Amino acid sequence: MTSSAITLQDIFRAQKTIASLARHTPLIPSLPLSERTGATVQLKLELLQETGAFKVRGAANKILTLPTETQQRGVVTVSTGNHGRAVAYVAGQLGITAAVCISERVPENKVQALRQLKAEVVIHGQSQDEAEIQAKKIQDERGATLIPPFDDARIIAGQGTLGLELLADAPDLDTVLVPLSGGGLIAGVALALKSANPNICVVGISMERAAVMHRSLQAGHPVQLPEEPTLADSLQGGIGLDNQYTLAMVQHYVDDVILLTEAEIAAGMAFAFFEHHLVLEGAGAVGIAALLCGKVPNLGKNVAVVLSGGNVDMAAFLAVVQAEREMGDERLETGN
Repeated sequence: MTSSAITLQDIFRAQKTIASLARHTPLIPSLPLSERTGATVQLKLELLQETGAFKVRGAANKILTLPTETQQRGVVTVSTGNHGRAVAYVAGQLGITAAVCISERVPENKVQALRQLKAEVVIHGQSQDEAEIQAKKIQDERGATLIPPFDDARIIAGQGTLGLELLADAPDLDTVLVPLSGGGLIAGVALALKSANPNICVVGISMERAAVMHRSLQAGHPVQLPEEPTLADSLQGGIGLDNQYTLAMVQHYVDDVILLTEAEIAAGMAFAFFEHHLVLEGAGAVGIAALLCGKVPNLGKNVAVVLSGGNVDMAAFLAVVQAEREMGDERLETGN
């Protein structure tokens, strides 16, 4: 499937479709990041979606465009947590059933959030790929519709509505930083942005540990990597060996990909908390982290950073920010 299979008009249609379920989230200025970088930096607060992350955009567009009789047979998905939460939320709003297949690596806070949304939670395997096998089994057994987490035209179009909001709220953008995993978010956002202004630089940000899309871009085809523990757990998982959309779209529309260490991600989470009072999961903080460590060259004058979500285990989050605070205190004491 070529990158042209999804159009800007698909994203505009998605915007109308999801209006009742997905919020137009705020874009706020970051004076601390602007002072550090010399650019005007703004933060896109997707953590303020009802489900705590951007994923509701794509899930809503996919499910709402299914025929009513198809909806009534229920939906099933595979997720690192946030997509499953979005699918469960949309299903709940429509009064239909949702089964969410996750691996044993998904944090407990995300498992509990799924159960609170009345989803059927199926824990299977040590990776996204293993959980996906179980999701397809449920699809076959029940006749439920599989809602893919990223590699689907309507999912991508739904995520692309975030790009339309950026264009409406900040029409003079030079650079946009977007978390990168399977590529559904950045593919849709980049299509929207580049359709309006091909000169906008779109940069994907991921973790160094098992960065599957990055390695697939290097190889020129989808690759598989074993998952590794990371603060950015929402960015884990493969892109599918039969990838139909996102790899080609990332190749076509995304200008650069930046990889971060765990220490850099932790610093981004702590900065968002201490400077902006925002609680971000690791994946949601990668754009901030990339700016802090100076890994994004040639920012231009106007920069937007997508903060993709805030669904984080609070004990783990507090441990991260406390450790960062203690390291900061030590640096002050030693003068380093």
